[in-house]
Amino acid sequence: MSITRQYPIDSGLGAGSTTDEVLAGIDLTGKNILITGGYSGLGKEATVALARAGARVIVPARRPDVARDALGGVARAEVGELDLADLGSIRIFSERLLETGTTLDIIINNAGVMAYPHRNVSSGWEAHLAINHLGHFALINRLRPALAHTGARVVSVASSGHFLSDIRWDDPHFAHGYDHWLAYGQSKTANSLFAIHLDALGGGLGVRAFAVHPGSILTPLQRNISPSEHRAQGWITAEGRHAEGFKTPVQGAATGVWAATSPRLDGYGGVYCQDCDIASPATTDDLLIGGVKPWAVDPESAARLWNLSADLTGLDNFS
Repeated sequence: MSITRQYPIDSGLGAGSTTDEVLAGIDLTGKNILITGGYSGLGKEATVALARAGARVIVPARRPDVARDALGGVARAEVGELDLADLGSIRIFSERLLETGTTLDIIINNAGVMAYPHRNVSSGWEAHLAINHLGHFALINRLRPALAHTGARVVSVASSGHFLSDIRWDDPHFAHGYDHWLAYGQSKTANSLFAIHLDALGGGLGVRAFAVHPGSILTPLQRNISPSEHRAQGWITAEGRHAEGFKTPVQGAATGVWAATSPRLDGYGGVYCQDCDIASPATTDDLLIGGVKPWAVDPESAARLWNLSADLTGLDNFS
């Protein structure tokens, strides 16, 4: 397996590209795709686009009734019950799916939380790290037998929020000094590092992994953030309009869909993507410009996080 360099490949697409543009000419008939959180925000846009291209899309949801209502008009979309904060729920969902004999061609780890007040889930893990990273780590390890042996892709939705924090190796669950932005940032770094090491382990099995930054988009993900903080962060103007540089939801979903389906990425993996291309290394601290910080694509950190995650979840089905 060749190692992919963290530099753009001139995909011909860009920040303004939409899911329909990404999928132009791609037929996903017969493909099985799983998208966590695929009933709201960017996840729903991805579900709609991929189903329209012919795929069967499985959407695990903590609130399955809400998900079914949201996806009621989407052909080939189906909903299952899954709480990423609960290892027991992940086990039950995975066992039920494996019992059906379904082969998964694509998994998009899309579900997540942002700017939660300080709380731990039942396992004692900090909520951002638990839901955004550890739950997906457990899910992918549980579903390894379902991943197609040739050409399967796993896409993790990260964020330029990784600029805010490396992994807090000495205190990942914020026993001290909680800050909701640092907690979110750490979890987004974890999303990227997960893709790096999953690709290193899974490449020999035909499984390639990518992390993606969808761009700046206002969706229900920001439900915990007050309007005053939206203005303080520069996300909306004093007049209530989106700040310059923000994407629409269909533009925001495009990079994840591109990483999941584009033939241009055949033979690639283990990289962080942005604006429907492989991202460049970050040269500034401006989250709107983006790129990727070195700590989010460091192979040694990725292996260390994998080992920590395996210890916490008791799962390691790729090593």
